[in-house]
Amino acid sequence: MQQPQSADSNDRAYWRRLIRSRRQALSAPEQRAASDALCAQLLALPECRQANRIGLYLANDGELNLAPLAQALWARGCQLFLPVLHPFAAGHLLMLGYHCDSPLRPNRFGIPEPHLDVRQVAPLASLDLLLCPLVAFDDAGNRLGMGGGFYDRTLAGWQQSRPSQPLPIGIAHDCQRVDALPHALWDVPLPQILTPSRLYHFNPDGSQQG
Repeated sequence: MQQPQSADSNDRAYWRRLIRSRRQALSAPEQRAASDALCAQLLALPECRQANRIGLYLANDGELNLAPLAQALWARGCQLFLPVLHPFAAGHLLMLGYHCDSPLRPNRFGIPEPHLDVRQVAPLASLDLLLCPLVAFDDAGNRLGMGGGFYDRTLAGWQQSRPSQPLPIGIAHDCQRVDALPHALWDVPLPQILTPSRLYHFNPDGSQQG
């Protein structure tokens, strides 16, 4: 997708406004079709078929809806986890167990999350797969989030050692891809990004596989 020329093209806030407006402009039928196509792709991925403990998110602000995926994964017997704002470490996330009957309440951003229960907290390394929302991504696997840095902090340790678990996969609409994004030293590029139409693979140096 050709990126527009603008005096603000190096401004991360500019990209957030632009791509969020693209995403929010999708109609309800377009959102449902995109969600169905993406969930079908995810369920067919070998990494997903082999995973038992999966972190995902609840859609907000036009993000791809993973509710159909959650239902299918529960039917498979998978254990699911949702991000919760850390109560003490500002800017960090905890992963809590998520069940079909989990009580949810909105956090300070208005995003539903499970009630904090230390018995439900899962270390990140105990997950097989982590599905990450994003605002925009580029052809080097750079991910632009909402600006809070929550996922970058969550994945900082993973980036340093790149353990086998979890495998982080970015989730995005096709309209969220641009040629190149401005990025900072603390940004964590993702090894894979899935859209309703295709799966992107990236090497650690930012080059695409295949």
